[in-house]
Amino acid sequence: MNDVLNESNQIAQPEVTSTQLSDALSERYLTYALSTIMHRALPDARDGLKPVHRRILFAMRGLKLDASGAFRKCAKIVGEVMGNFHPHGDKAIYDSLARLAQDFNVRYPLVDGQGNFGNIDGDNPAAQRYTEARLTKVAEYLLEGLSEDAVDFRDNYDGREKEPVVLPAGFPQLLANGSSGIAVGMATNIPPHNVSELCDALIHLIAHPNATVDKLVDLIKGPDFPTGGVIVEEVSSIIENYRAGRGSFRLRARYEVEETSRGMWQIVVSEIPFQVQKSKLVERVADLIIDRKLPALADIRDESDEEIRLVLEPRARTVNPEVLMESLFKMTELETKFALNMNMLVDGVTPKVCSLSETLNLFLNHRKEVLLRRSAYRIKKIDGRLEILEGYLVTFLNLDDVIGIIRYSDNPKLDLIKRYELTETQAEAILNLRLKALRQLEELALKQERDKLLIERTVLEDILDNEKSQWKLIKDEIRKLKEIFNNSDDFCKRRTTFGSRPKIDLLNAESTFEKEPITIVCSEMGWIRAMKGHIDLSSDLKFRDGDGPKIIVHALSTDKVLILGSNGRCYTIAASSLPGGRGMGEPIRIMVEMGNNVDVVELILFRGDGKELLASDSGNGFVVSHKDLEAQTRNGKKIFNVGADCLSFCKSIVGDHVACVSEGSKLLIFPISDLPELARGKGVRLQKIREGKLSDVKVFNLSDGLSWKMGKNKTRVETDLTKWLGRRASVGSNLPFGFPKTNKF
Repeated sequence: MNDVLNESNQIAQPEVTSTQLSDALSERYLTYALSTIMHRALPDARDGLKPVHRRILFAMRGLKLDASGAFRKCAKIVGEVMGNFHPHGDKAIYDSLARLAQDFNVRYPLVDGQGNFGNIDGDNPAAQRYTEARLTKVAEYLLEGLSEDAVDFRDNYDGREKEPVVLPAGFPQLLANGSSGIAVGMATNIPPHNVSELCDALIHLIAHPNATVDKLVDLIKGPDFPTGGVIVEEVSSIIENYRAGRGSFRLRARYEVEETSRGMWQIVVSEIPFQVQKSKLVERVADLIIDRKLPALADIRDESDEEIRLVLEPRARTVNPEVLMESLFKMTELETKFALNMNMLVDGVTPKVCSLSETLNLFLNHRKEVLLRRSAYRIKKIDGRLEILEGYLVTFLNLDDVIGIIRYSDNPKLDLIKRYELTETQAEAILNLRLKALRQLEELALKQERDKLLIERTVLEDILDNEKSQWKLIKDEIRKLKEIFNNSDDFCKRRTTFGSRPKIDLLNAESTFEKEPITIVCSEMGWIRAMKGHIDLSSDLKFRDGDGPKIIVHALSTDKVLILGSNGRCYTIAASSLPGGRGMGEPIRIMVEMGNNVDVVELILFRGDGKELLASDSGNGFVVSHKDLEAQTRNGKKIFNVGADCLSFCKSIVGDHVACVSEGSKLLIFPISDLPELARGKGVRLQKIREGKLSDVKVFNLSDGLSWKMGKNKTRVETDLTKWLGRRASVGSNLPFGFPKTNKF
């Protein structure tokens, strides 16, 4: 008894091994990463499908849901896929199935859906119990040849079924419909293309295997998105994107200007960029109108039915349509960037970013492999049929004797083999003949079928032995595919066209809407707003608790506003985009990329001939023009190299001399012509400062004298300034009598 217990204890004890936690985690995470890359996120370069899509199509084929057949409930399809091939959640499978049927997401749908499969507004498909589906003709091209040993099969997840490793793919799915996915450490994003252009490129590549990307781009102009739109990208940029397999395409909405009554007009958007939800786009434009960030636009209406129709109404007839649309392109998803990342699984194993020519060659090589396997399979079938036909001919020539053997022999199969030197297969075929079929056995018909099969076998052997014949047959298949799609305008006609971006200064809004007087208010904490009309600059205005006025200027709604930051950068904002004056405004840091530790030094209205004097607190400075200050991006433009200092002063050039005051109570005056005019830099020394920093700077006319405030309503003017005139970068002399103790003008 003890021996039995000891033996059972020995069996029950598992073997314990020790390993580093980091090694165990690395091994398991690597397994997970490889699984995500190979079995979920990246498409196979050969058939352009991910495993879930491949399993959906294969399961639908098993359910006999052909393009000409009946529809079946999606719940049935999802259950078949999940139970036999894809042991994941039904929601993931149904989402993938629904997407394959959405003509606004897939250029050439693989699933023909019946019911609510979602829409371009972003609404979700109906539940799978309400929708039905079947395969499309395109999907049948992908599946054609599965029953002819065209590809390898493998066990499913539980070993009870077989599933294809890859589909035969008689259709260039990867480039025609594109693909997107995110794996571990890598991703893919391939746009859809026009299948007619792809066929032309494939035919050219067969004739010229070393064709360059430049030549292929002559045939494949660029992506062809299911929602249309206009690609505004240079040809050189498109070529470089396809050569590297990475890059981006700038895609815009398509619009037209329609004339309305009383000389007015409206803009009608008929196509929006790929994967942009129409409802969210309309909501975004409406928010811009409410926030007065698009003052030239009065209203937006969605008049879409089966076709997209977004109507944009301008505020006035004087608005320039191109400038208005350029503003919308910049501020909304009416213009998007499609990021190209042609990352795919080469031979289903190795992830690689491929160029356009490499991707096409991978498809052609797969088609060649499928052709060879199907030809070999067909030869095998022909050999089997020829063997049986020879047996049938023996039966025809010796019909009565064969019937006698079958009727009276104890072992007719063995006797037939011995009597007529038949193979076991031939004997089995003869024995399986029905009596009804005996009357159909005619020697001439059997010989005709045999001769026909022999001719077909010769052709197939030539295909297997001759590479030129292989490529000729593949070229014929591609030509036939193109002809089929050319007969369908919806599939063949290119939807996405190409254009160029007009060179329009968006900040020059004078051509966009009428000039209106406004008062720009900037607070100490950097909150900015634009109040209607020119109010009194000394008016009491409301500010947030702990905040107060810093800069208040009169302007026009067509002005550009230059904002100098203490970090030495200049930011440009259109006055028309400033928030209204009903509230407290918005932080400037939201409107431009300005750091939280950066202070607003000055706010200037752009003038074509304007110039400013910039100076740091250490006493360095230079003159810069407004044209050099103007920035084109939210990040601003680097103007002053501050180093360890900060930009502290910005003064308009409205005189011929500069007055500098240091914290050491020294005043220096010198001609403005002594300062250089730069577009960017640190400048030169304005005043030699022995103690502290530069306290204030002023530009004035020497003939008018130097003025400063004394008290609340009193100003003093000093006309005799000989004592303080000196060379630039000198110390200067003591401040004149009555100068403010703050050392500021």
